[in-house]
Amino acid sequence: MLEDTRSLRFFNRGPSAVARLIFFSVLSLCLLFVDAHYRYLESTRQVIAVVIYPFQRLTALPGDLWHGAAEYVSLQRHLVAHNEQLRLQHDADAAQLRQFEAMLNENAQLRGLLEIKQRADYTVQAAQIVYLERDIFKRKLFVDIGAQSGVEAGRAVVDNQGVVGQVTRTFPWLSEVTLVTDKDNVVPVQVVRNGLRAAVFGSGNISEMELRYQPVNADVEVGDELVTSGLDGTYPPLLPVAKVVRIERDPAYPFAHIVCAPLAGVDRHRTLLIVSAVPPLPARPPANAAEEGVGRKKSGKRGYR
Repeated sequence: MLEDTRSLRFFNRGPSAVARLIFFSVLSLCLLFVDAHYRYLESTRQVIAVVIYPFQRLTALPGDLWHGAAEYVSLQRHLVAHNEQLRLQHDADAAQLRQFEAMLNENAQLRGLLEIKQRADYTVQAAQIVYLERDIFKRKLFVDIGAQSGVEAGRAVVDNQGVVGQVTRTFPWLSEVTLVTDKDNVVPVQVVRNGLRAAVFGSGNISEMELRYQPVNADVEVGDELVTSGLDGTYPPLLPVAKVVRIERDPAYPFAHIVCAPLAGVDRHRTLLIVSAVPPLPARPPANAAEEGVGRKKSGKRGYR
């Protein structure tokens, strides 16, 4: 057994590790010298590089995947945060834009009110809407001027587009305004096209009024504009009130069903004008004056006979 081990060591014996290190070091230096001066191993190097390139990419793949995943997650977080910031900015800009649009509309309405105030033959007072009537079935609102500012019940209320309503009650610093669309409100009007006199009634609906008691054959057409006639002593004449939008004529009924739409911003504007004074109408004659006149005529005729 000992002899077999000694014979195996004898036949497997070769150069020592130091000798092999020196040999391969000298060989490497020679190859480096030859390659540096004569470029003999350039093609060999390229072939080896091509052969080992897939292995290099394979060994670098886990690192590349990890780096790509980390970069994707970071980019995703940045995009989410940026999108959230843009969304908040968009909401803020949209709100500001709506405020600007509201201010532009209000400025346009105020300019219209100023033009009315400058060209009107009657005096007006500007008033701001304070709040609306709590009862949803009543078309009323309250403005910020009252008896202390000279406002009286019965005064007309208008905006830059037409008649809004009428002052029905006054308080020291507030006034109640009943809109033209209230079911108890009536406005004497006339048709612009032909001068036909009529009365338009509120329907209780904020967007509808009715031209009542007109015969079936009345000369009223869809699109006709109705203005105040000024015969009631409350509303100044020729103020826009409504426009005819629908007519139903049924021979079975004596009157036509005429639906109108108010022209004023009864549910939109915040600033209104209260007509402070209207040119007074001549006083009505006494109720018995006509009877006395008829009696005198009859007595005169009898004496003549």
